[in-house]
Amino acid sequence: MSTSELNIRPATPADVPAIFSMIFELAVFEKLEHMVVANEAMLHDSLFCDKPVCEALVGETSGGEVVTFALFFHNFSTFLCKKGLYLEDLYVQQSQRGKGYGKQMLVALAQLAVERDCGRFEWSVLDWNANAIKFYEGMGATVMPDWRICRVTGDALAQLSAQA
Repeated sequence: MSTSELNIRPATPADVPAIFSMIFELAVFEKLEHMVVANEAMLHDSLFCDKPVCEALVGETSGGEVVTFALFFHNFSTFLCKKGLYLEDLYVQQSQRGKGYGKQMLVALAQLAVERDCGRFEWSVLDWNANAIKFYEGMGATVMPDWRICRVTGDALAQLSAQA
């Protein structure tokens, strides 16, 4: 794997179209494009409203092209009694893979977690994505075998909230 320099910086409103395009590319890769209901305006509002609900870093080449993004937010650990950094999505455009950009993005996020005094840095990975799992384990991540994500969304969320 060759390592190329990447300018990693906080996303700006001008980056929203590139980030949204990569979100859709990620959804296609994960075979989940049918689940995408977001649009650029929604993403812009989530990142840049008065009280943003998430943040993003982008990585751009020396030519100024945004080729990777990481979208994250803070969660909280009751056991550590500290905030954590949760990586929702990290994506490197397929044509840019193998250059070390994913590793550089994870390192930048880890540095941010340390700077913000986070107790942990975590994310999820699809169980079929063996390449990603191997990559993450190679960077020191532990894939938690005993934990499963629980999710309530859409009609099920509305029904749950309506229970007395």
